[in-house]
Formats: sequence, C-alpha cells, structure tokens
Amino acid sequence: MKRSGISRVDPAAFIKANLPIAAVPSIPEILLHSAGPASGLWRLADCGGGDPPPYWAYPWAGGVVLARHLLDCSEKVAGCRVLDLGAGSGLVAIAAAKAGAAMVMAVDVDANAIAAIGLNAAINGVTISAVAADILDAPPPEATDLIVVGDLFYDPSLALRVLAFLRLCRASGIEVLVGDPERAYLPDRELRRISTQAVADFGATASGSAVQAGVFSLS
Repeated sequence: MKRSGISRVDPAAFIKANLPIAAVPSIPEILLHSAGPASGLWRLADCGGGDPPPYWAYPWAGGVVLARHLLDCSEKVAGCRVLDLGAGSGLVAIAAAKAGAAMVMAVDVDANAIAAIGLNAAINGVTISAVAADILDAPPPEATDLIVVGDLFYDPSLALRVLAFLRLCRASGIEVLVGDPERAYLPDRELRRISTQAVADFGATASGSAVQAGVFSLS
C-alpha cells in the first residue's frame, strides 16, 4: 500500500529491526520490544496514514504497577478471562497470562500496537488474542471476568469515555483493576486503592526518576 508516494512500513518488521528487546524496569520477568532515542518511530507515524502517537512503544507507570501487581497476586487472576483495555505493548496482558489467566484479550485502537503485542507475547511465551478496535461505545464484553486498565486517564475526553465504559462493565459483574500514577483525570472518588509502588514512568526513565503509581479497583 502507498500513501503520498511513500511505501507503508510493515509494523512487525519495523519493530523487530528498530526496537530492541529488554526487560521492563521493575518487572524482570517480562521482556518487551521498547523504543529508544534512535528507534525512528516517526517512520511508522509518517507512513501509517494518521496513526495515533506511538505510546505503545514505552512502558507507562500505570501499566508497570498493574503488571507487577498481577504477577505478585497471581491468585487473583488465575483462571480468569481477562481483557486488557488500551493494551499498548501488551505489558499488562502478558502479566495476566503469566499469572495464570485462562484467556487474555488485548484491545487497542492502534494497529501498530497490535503488531507489538503479537511480537511481545511470542517473546514471553504466552498466548494473547490482540484486536485493533475502539470498544468504548460497545456493550460490556461477554465471557470476561476482569478488565485491566493501565494508564488511560491522561486525556479528559478519553477519560470520560473510559470511565463510562468501565461503569457499565462493573454493573454487569465484571471486575475492574486500574493502574495509574494519579494523572489529572483519574476518577479518584470511584476507585479504591489496593497498593502503591514507586516505578519508572514514560518520559522520566532517562533521568532514572520514579513516580508513585497505584493499583485501584472500581467500586
């Protein structure tokens, strides 16, 4: 496929060639393709016909703390059918699978993220069903016991849509876990804090600084 005379970059091939595999900070059990200063992610965005920003290429604090929680409290996810909303690189989905989930689906609007999830799942020896879709206006997903949400409350309009969807899911009996470093649009009043941990965040890893990120359940 070509757009404006430029060949479409194959995302899986690009990720393999330009995003080295490394252990996630605070989660040595999980390896991911992660971007660095020389990854040239702009080439995916330029050739992708309006692809979203490549947030999937970096571990975010909310995803890191939530993945760590699932691995440390595997009894809470073992045997569950899990949906990772806004899955990005698949970090939280991979943690759920490693913790013994019976089935894991990862959903993200970015097709490049879906390519990354497939590669990252293979690296970690787990099976994840990855889907490129916006499901926030859809009914609560069937055959789902737990929805995990890592760091989706960074934008006001997105936060409103995510919360409305999660409320419907919770009302239908689906458990909801959120990982977040208390970004501006986190709906604190509707969440119960389970744990807190200092982890590296997207944009802060170069300096080695950490933020306090929490794991929350939706009431």
